[in-house]
Amino acid sequence: MDSGDVFWLALGLVLVIEGLFPFLSPAHWKRMFLQLVQMQDGQIRFFGLCSVLGGLLLIWLLS
Repeated sequence: MDSGDVFWLALGLVLVIEGLFPFLSPAHWKRMFLQLVQMQDGQIRFFGLCSVLGGLLLIWLLS
């Protein structure tokens, strides 16, 4: 499997995981989304930074 295939496989996996929560519990997902909209920009950036760092750590550990 070449690196292009791995990229598309990873992207597909992200889409599956991201789609599970709204599919399984749409009402709870909407409530969480409304809470997210009310957060300050700095709080959202911090969450995004933690996600990026966690993803990079996971990639580093698995490679």
